[in-house]
Amino acid sequence: MAEEGSRLATVRRARRIDRALAAAYPDAKCELDFTSPFQLLVATILSAQTTDRRVNAVTPVLFMAYPDAAALAVANPEDIEKIIMSTGFFRAKAKTLVALGVALTERFGGAVPGRMEDLVTLPGVGRKTANVVLGDAFGVPGITTDTHLLRLSRRFGWTDSEDPVVVESDVAALFEPRDWTALSHRVIWHGRRCCHARNPACGACPMATLCPSYGAGETSPEKAAKLLREPRS
Repeated sequence: MAEEGSRLATVRRARRIDRALAAAYPDAKCELDFTSPFQLLVATILSAQTTDRRVNAVTPVLFMAYPDAAALAVANPEDIEKIIMSTGFFRAKAKTLVALGVALTERFGGAVPGRMEDLVTLPGVGRKTANVVLGDAFGVPGITTDTHLLRLSRRFGWTDSEDPVVVESDVAALFEPRDWTALSHRVIWHGRRCCHARNPACGACPMATLCPSYGAGETSPEKAAKLLREPRS
């Protein structure tokens, strides 16, 4: 019975944190620019080890040159490299994008599949990327276990694991499926703007009274406010 009560308390606190996140970031959304599942899939692959802002700077040129999977499939990787160089790991990413174009064209008629089991078979696509595409392009709920969500889930006490698959399962169990995608965006926005990996802005955090890790970073409201990154609530 005690274990059941502890579990219930964890769920209640997790949902209170989510409500606080929703109030702090009412406009939280995917920060990658896209107009189709194909564009979001490509942009998400490019976002590895770089910022969404940097990806958004190169994708207009990329999508003008390669508007669909068929165009990517016959692309010269070196031409793609020139466009995406600023995103880092550009050679590997260029090869992945060409392989992605081939796989989409040959196996899915050029369309991005809308099922997890199909998406994760594509080059450069793991569960994290698949959940981004499913949630934001297809409206299928999912937990996006990017570096921010992994970090904050442990700080919030939602999981004690560092394994993305385990974290995804642990966090999903605390919330209704309909909330998973929006929750992921809110947590990611909070991680980028306030709950940094180093010296989180605890003193300026809207979750301060709810977070079991309060005090891991700067607690002075004045000093913490200076650590916030745009946009500031």
